[in-house]
Amino acid sequence: MMDPALLIPILALSIPIVAIWTKHQQKLAEMNVQTTAQATAEQAAQYASKVQQLEDRVQVLERIVTDKGYDVATQIEALRDQRRVDDEGSGVPLGSLNREKA
Repeated sequence: MMDPALLIPILALSIPIVAIWTKHQQKLAEMNVQTTAQATAEQAAQYASKVQQLEDRVQVLERIVTDKGYDVATQIEALRDQRRVDDEGSGVPLGSLNREKA
């Protein structure tokens, strides 16, 4: 059997070891919390930046649509008409290319 007198020094030496281990675990937990907080703050900053960019874009689009009675459909049609005029005057019709190959 083990002598009870031997347990007293073992117990006396194990108390500081447990205290050191506990303190180390506490420091690790604090570092983990700090790392997580920093990562979360960076993600929040990125999110805020993206939201600001989107808000800026929406403001520009609102300004385009509301300023001076801007008519998007009319301008698109004007561009299409201009493109048709440009296409008619240039190039060779596709139908004539097929006839030349035959």
